[in-house]
Amino acid sequence: MVQTDAAKVMTVQEVARYLRMKPVTIYKHVAKGKIPAFKVGASWRFKKKTIDRWIAKQENQQVVKTSI
Repeated sequence: MVQTDAAKVMTVQEVARYLRMKPVTIYKHVAKGKIPAFKVGASWRFKKKTIDRWIAKQENQQVVKTSI
């Protein structure tokens, strides 16, 4: 089964590379509920499509804050 880019499920390390952050920062954001994630067993996983939507939402919030 071939996974499309949008359906891709990423690990903490993959999300950290994608967002250019350290894995420890990703874990901190997950713990605080700042980034969407789900658990598979004991490991955190992230859907790329969901992360991309989260990024867009963060960008929109920044635009609104700077416009005020």
